[in-house]
Amino acid sequence: MPDASIDWDALRRAARDVGRHAYVPYSGYAVGAAAYADDGRLLVGCNVENAAYGVTLCAECSLVSALVTGGGGRLTAFTCVDDRGDVITPCGRCRQLLWEHGGADLLVETPHGVIPMERMLPQAFGPENLDR
Repeated sequence: MPDASIDWDALRRAARDVGRHAYVPYSGYAVGAAAYADDGRLLVGCNVENAAYGVTLCAECSLVSALVTGGGGRLTAFTCVDDRGDVITPCGRCRQLLWEHGGADLLVETPHGVIPMERMLPQAFGPENLDR
């Protein structure tokens, strides 16, 4: 259930703005991501491709790096957009990354509305599953 206090328009604008900085010489498919952290910070990230395709960084990777290097915390609301500004759904790899840093309650904007991460990645594997 979407939180009425979240400014989704501002998140989409931030994602569109940062997406203009994406480095996508191979695919031409720019992605921008934006999220709020639990301390109110607005975080952004864009995809960064590489000639060795396997080391390409998704926009979500860039965003989570900003979260961690900025002091950590938890993601509370997330969106990502393509180069037309349309909301897109994170890929499976990025869903796992978002789960790690936002958990089941992270609100994710999708083309079909806002849903909690637990619906985006049901029965997710996370830190609690590791035998410590």
